[in-house]
This record gives sequence, structure tokens and C-alpha cells, in this order.
Amino acid sequence: MNTTTRADAQTGAQADRFKATFGAAPHGVWAAPGRVNLIGEHTDYNEGFVLPFAIDKRARTAVRLRSDSTIRLLSTFGDQGLAEADAAALTPGPVKGWVKYPLGVVWALQQHGVEVPGFDLLLDSDVPLGAGLSSSHAIECAVITALNELTGAGLSVEEMVRLTQHAENAFVGAPTGIMDQSASLRGARGHAVFLDCRDQAVELVPFEAQEAGLVLLVIDTKVSHSHADGGYASRRASCELGAQVLGVKALRDVAVADLDEASGLLDELTFRRVRHIVTENDRVRQAVDTLRAQGPAHIGSLLDASHASMRDDFEISCPELDLAVDTARAHGAIGARMTGGGFGGSAIALTPVAQEQQVRDAVVHAFAEAGLTRPDIFTVTPAAGAERIS
Repeated sequence: MNTTTRADAQTGAQADRFKATFGAAPHGVWAAPGRVNLIGEHTDYNEGFVLPFAIDKRARTAVRLRSDSTIRLLSTFGDQGLAEADAAALTPGPVKGWVKYPLGVVWALQQHGVEVPGFDLLLDSDVPLGAGLSSSHAIECAVITALNELTGAGLSVEEMVRLTQHAENAFVGAPTGIMDQSASLRGARGHAVFLDCRDQAVELVPFEAQEAGLVLLVIDTKVSHSHADGGYASRRASCELGAQVLGVKALRDVAVADLDEASGLLDELTFRRVRHIVTENDRVRQAVDTLRAQGPAHIGSLLDASHASMRDDFEISCPELDLAVDTARAHGAIGARMTGGGFGGSAIALTPVAQEQQVRDAVVHAFAEAGLTRPDIFTVTPAAGAERIS
């Protein structure tokens, strides 16, 4: 069964289950992809540069509007049963489980002045949870794409990016930037999304790994993470402190050449946090230039340097991520790094096709030798962004 046929079968099965659960057919099914970030970690909330792409794994939401304010939510995974909420009484608070993401989107839309009635929703997703591939933003982007159409809100993609960020920050309680939803909403097949997080300017950069004889492997370490925990928030606080001391609006405005002076103004920890952001922004721009001029086979050293910076300066890696990266490099990957917010999740390894199996086997063996849970390893390719699929 090819990819298109499989996707059609999944969509049809989801619509059938929706009807069986809620008693009527959905008004449609909308999908939004997860994302992999090639390079540019934690630069987004510093108004910097990132280079993610939408992946060929998606969250799919079947939705039907209701005539009252009741919201009913069900997913095809996990053990959380049918959840209900009142669209007219949503407030940020201790909402548990995946339902906080669609409810956060409804709340953010209401804050923007969009009237959202009740609705029934069935979620299906093959974006791995907790793997650093933005499964939560895939849900949010699928939901806002559906509700934008169904309510006739007429929101631009830039507005949907900001509203899903507002949902994450103010409703979910995760201090994230705009990278994940930008990739999910603005992705394109065969391209990475070069995003300026200050003004949302986007350029699509060709990333055709297969044409260069490469695959991008994702190594899900199975170490779950949460962006709402203290590690992410403390890194953001360090960046804000650094910008304040250096007298700039955001660390985006600090150049590599400014780091010598910054080292004398900042405490040692804050300086290392700042140095990661400043050098990472520079690596993103180098990666874009290299992809355009030479192609993906020449960005390996930038991926390696990015991981070292996240491990040593930003301190968001973990032993499992380091093991995945080091093993992949030692067995044929031309470059590897952790991807996502850190403290767990996934690594990526840009690998020649001829070495793919060797890298896979070596990583699995290394994890077994270390007594760790077997990682999931799979390939991803740049895919289309959020869209209606039925």
C-alpha cells in the first residue's frame, strides 16, 4: 500500500469512527504535521533564526460543529476517554492530557474575538509523543486550521501562528516560541522553512536529502520531556537576563563578534547560555547558505557544532541523546544533533543511504549495552503543512 492509499484509508477509518462515536459524520478532517528542526534550537523565543521542516507524520482531527457550546473530545490513543468542556467557560488552568491543546486553541481564538461554538472532535496522530517532534503543536495547528475554516474567521497563517503560540504560553503554560507551529502551518514538500522569528519572514530552502544519497534519521531516545517544566523556563529566563544586561531587545541583536565584550559583562552561566544562542543563529544562516550553494551533504559539521553547543553551553542534552549522536557519528552519519527543546526526545543523524542500516544497528546495540530502553529509529522527509484532507 503506497503512502497516499494508506493516508486515505486512515482518514476514512477516522471518519467512520467519528460517526460511530458522535452519531453523525464530521464536517471534515484536517491534518497538520509534526516537525524536525534541522538547526536553530532555542533561538525562536530570542527573535532569531530557525530551520525546521514539516515531517511526513501528522495529527488528524475530524471535527463537526455543534449548535450548543459543548465541546466533546476523543483520541484514538492513550487511555483518556471522552472529555467534555464548555466553550463559553474556558479558562487557563490545570487541564490534563492532550485535550489542553485543542481547548487552548479555542480559548486563544476567543481572546482574539473569534466566536467558537461547541464541536465534536476525534484526534488521530502518528507523531510520536514526547519525542521532540512537536506532537502538541501538530494537534494545535490541525485544530486551528479546522476552526478557522469552519467558523469563517479568515485568519492569516501569521495570525494562526501567533494564536497557537498564545495558546501554548498562556493556556498550556509552556513558554515556547513560534518555530514549531510555523513549520507545521507553513511547511512544503522537499523544503525546509527558514524562519526569521522576529517578523515571521519565511523562505523555503530546498532540502532534498534523497537526491544527495542521504537520509535523515530520527532517533527517538524514549526519554520523555515536557516544555512546561522548569528546565525550559530557566533557559528562557537566562536569555532574557542576558539581553537585558547587554542592552538589546533580544539576543538576536548580539553578533558573534560581540561575545568577547559580553563575557566581561555576564556571569559565567548566563554567558554560556547567551553564547549558544548567538552562535546558533550564526550556524542557521551558514546552513541556509550551504544548502543553497552546495546541498545537504555539506551541513554535517554545522549539525555537530550545534549539538556540542547545546550539550556544553545550553546544557539541554542528556546521556541518551549524547549516546545517540556520538554513536551515529562514529558509524557513518555525516552530522548529528539533538533536536527539539531538549532534556530528552530525539536526535537526528544525516546519514548516507549506504550507511543507514549500519547506523541503525550501532545505535540500537549501544543503547542495549548501556541498559537503556530500545530507541525508535525512523526516517523523515519534508512534507506539506497543515491542510484539509477530507
